[in-house]
Amino acid sequence: MVDYDVIVVGGGAAGLTSAIYTVRAGLTTLLVEKELFGGQIALTKGIENYPGFESIQGKDLVDKMLAQAKKQGVQIKVGEVQSITTKGKNKVVVIDGKKVSTLVVVLAVGSAPRKLDVLGRKEFDGKGVHYCVMCDGPLYKGKICAIIGGGDAAIKESLSLAKIAKKVFVIHRRETLRAEKLWQDKARATKNIEFIWNSEVRGFFGEKFLDCIKIVNVKTNKESKLDVSAVFTYIGHIPNTKAFDFKKDARGYFVVDKEYQTSEDGVFAAGDCVSGNRAQIATSVGTGAAAGMSVINYLHSLA
Repeated sequence: MVDYDVIVVGGGAAGLTSAIYTVRAGLTTLLVEKELFGGQIALTKGIENYPGFESIQGKDLVDKMLAQAKKQGVQIKVGEVQSITTKGKNKVVVIDGKKVSTLVVVLAVGSAPRKLDVLGRKEFDGKGVHYCVMCDGPLYKGKICAIIGGGDAAIKESLSLAKIAKKVFVIHRRETLRAEKLWQDKARATKNIEFIWNSEVRGFFGEKFLDCIKIVNVKTNKESKLDVSAVFTYIGHIPNTKAFDFKKDARGYFVVDKEYQTSEDGVFAAGDCVSGNRAQIATSVGTGAAAGMSVINYLHSLA
């Protein structure tokens, strides 16, 4: 006898979707989230590419998903999963030091912002170096700030920051952006956003708080300094998979089969922690649903 049929690790779009599918199939389901329900979605403003919503705030979308999961009967726990081991056909999951047994685990642990490994970055984390405009942007009202990156997140957040800051520099190591054309056009049309092309940030400087960064042009190697009060970094993510020993690709993402099962029998994975995932809300929901259905089929095969 196990405590739960299914334990889902991670309360983002993939985890919540998987849990909704399994609980609706009559499987007792526990969802465990360590920090922020919704993950990166909860920190996103103005989602406009998720079907069914012309525009919706990330937190509002997460609240709807979480409320639906609870209504369907998913049991929710805030805690950290420290290990997963196999005992016969069952799994033993250690949550905050307590052992909990289950038949199946779904890992939907997502990813975390990638951080620059350059001079001064660690010293100024939280003191001018940030990773979330929604969280920390209001601290810099009327100041000069910078965004690092050229994808959707970087450009969308530059628009949000431009409403708060006096000036926003967007620093990108290429001369073309990866962001959707819609966001590019909006950013280019915003008067207090200025692009710095073909450049990388190589150092952060200041006394107690950040007040200057060193920039290097990757084509000419010319160095320059830029006075800014804050830098927000959007240069990709690192999967939150370090605590788990299942097969991963070269970048640390879980390798799964066509049923979203990992290298361990009875352990599945979904969302941004899976190799090849596109890091979009819609794809996370899709892989979460697929993993949930695979879990249902897997447990039926054991019966």
